[in-house]
Amino acid sequence: MNRIERSGYATSRLRVALLVVLLGLILLLTRRATAQTAGAANATTATQRTEGVFDLIAENIDFVFVTIVALSIAGLTLIIQGFIQCRRSVFLPASTINTIRELIAQKRFKELIDFTEADPSFISRAINPALKRAPSFNAMKEAMETSLGEQTAEQFRRIEYLNIIGNLGPLLGLLGTVLGMIDAFQALHAAQGQANPADLAYGISKALTHTLLGLLLAIPCLAAFGVLRTIVDRLTVQGSMEAEDLLLMIKPVETRPPIGTVRPAIVPQPTFASPNDSAAGVRKPPTPTVVPTPQE
Repeated sequence: MNRIERSGYATSRLRVALLVVLLGLILLLTRRATAQTAGAANATTATQRTEGVFDLIAENIDFVFVTIVALSIAGLTLIIQGFIQCRRSVFLPASTINTIRELIAQKRFKELIDFTEADPSFISRAINPALKRAPSFNAMKEAMETSLGEQTAEQFRRIEYLNIIGNLGPLLGLLGTVLGMIDAFQALHAAQGQANPADLAYGISKALTHTLLGLLLAIPCLAAFGVLRTIVDRLTVQGSMEAEDLLLMIKPVETRPPIGTVRPAIVPQPTFASPNDSAAGVRKPPTPTVVPTPQE
């Protein structure tokens, strides 16, 4: 059943990625066709260039644009995947916790190990290493803490890619802007300073479109990263507390002395009088005796 669920989830994630890629290609082709139609209908003079922002982007496709689009698709996929996974129903499903509690209450530890081994939830992956270290409770607790630390780090690593993509967005936009400005000033130099200001302004506006694309990439990714980081932190803390409660249910009862064992009562040590005190009439205290406690 778990294998089927995992494969189904992977398939749905792949479908989401393919859908995003398809929508991006359709939008790109539509905008490009619109720009070509508008360019054929209008004159090529600077005074007649009235394209919008998306038309400028479609006319200035280079490796920076392709890189930003690829990162945008990856970022959107990570955002969707993150909000699907970072839910309490996935981290700490109530059915899994109830099943673990029932197996512990019934002392069916062999079935409990098999269940936590196959279940992919956060709580099962935390309890399973502890069960394999039984009956030493200290070893069980240490194994559970190690597993919780590894899982927490793994969850944060998954969303860290959003932070990387978000930080790369403005840098790529700045790179595209710098390259566009270089091309614009080279055109001005080739015209020996006699270039039309409208042509120069048009070239600069095309260069600045990369900055716009970089910001459009960075803002959603960084915002989603901040939200997901808070959610992951809260869920991992709740999962650690729940796992600790379940582990205490497995803790063996502390050994007690067998019934009937006689334990001597604690009697304070006596103080003995010196010979001089005896001559002076001071009575010597009696020797204390050990009084046995009654049998339990």
